[in-house]
Amino acid sequence: RRYFTGSRHLKVPLCSLFAATNTIPNDEALVAVYDRFLLRAVSDNLDSFHFQGLMERGIRNEIAEASGSDASVRPLVHLNDIRVLQGRMDTLLRFPDDFLVRYKALVSQIRAEGVTLSDRRVVKLLKLFVANALMDGRLHVDESDFFILKHVWNSVDQVPLLSEIVEPVLERHYREHPDARRLDVGVADLDTLLAELGTIRNLLLGGESLSDVMLFSQLRNLQDIRAALQAIDTDTARRMVSEVDNLLEGVFESSRWNG
Repeated sequence: RRYFTGSRHLKVPLCSLFAATNTIPNDEALVAVYDRFLLRAVSDNLDSFHFQGLMERGIRNEIAEASGSDASVRPLVHLNDIRVLQGRMDTLLRFPDDFLVRYKALVSQIRAEGVTLSDRRVVKLLKLFVANALMDGRLHVDESDFFILKHVWNSVDQVPLLSEIVEPVLERHYREHPDARRLDVGVADLDTLLAELGTIRNLLLGGESLSDVMLFSQLRNLQDIRAALQAIDTDTARRMVSEVDNLLEGVFESSRWNG
């Protein structure tokens, strides 16, 4: 919590730190700094069904920036609330024995696969499990919080490896707790997908002539929507997958698609 600049050092009331980089550090001199970032996430371009939301939010942000107003920003949680929770660590940082046993097994498996996970990060991650449970409205951790371990990679090629290790634990938890809210699905919600599907359907089945480029783009969007629905995997999502398949089949059989 101290920042050194020349011969001076400043006390910094740091709560959380987020950073972005175009290249992942591989310099030995930066290992200690990199280890301080408990979680890592890749930031790619948004999927096609997020495009409308991207444009709307981008326009709002541009207007707010031009006017010098940030009235549209609403915090998910206030810093004072976080400070209060930090003062209750003695009651919050309590874990069932079976949770710690499972955590130990996952850490051992992750390390055995060549993913470096320092003792420091192993301990600090406990606070993130608790924080995630609280954000989900739970006072106690459960195995759904282990999805956080999918983001402890040190290089991008370790992402699928961590998913293979953690995903079976999550799948078992949700089978045993079918009413639990799934926390690790990073796709659009059904309403967003349904709205995007309706827009594409109107374009493809309407009377307007589409160029080959436009047609190909919409077909690719349909494939993205189909993949997102399969990831959600609910009865409604499966019905929508069938609708996407019917729409794709209809387009390919129509005279509008020439190969």
